[in-house]
Amino acid sequence: MKNTIRVERARKKLTQAALADLVKVSRQTINAIELGKYVPSTVVALRLSKVFGISVNEIFELDEED
Repeated sequence: MKNTIRVERARKKLTQAALADLVKVSRQTINAIELGKYVPSTVVALRLSKVFGISVNEIFELDEED
């Protein structure tokens, strides 16, 4: 699964730690999601959507393998 979290985080001028606090997860979780090593729960995806002010579909995109 591809995602635009790093780009959206940069637009909001947020560190991984700051975003993690807003989404109520660890910084390591944000890092793993950004790297595509972890697929977030629906709740976390919705929280990210709320923080960034965009839809979940604008943040996450399925790969051909998914």
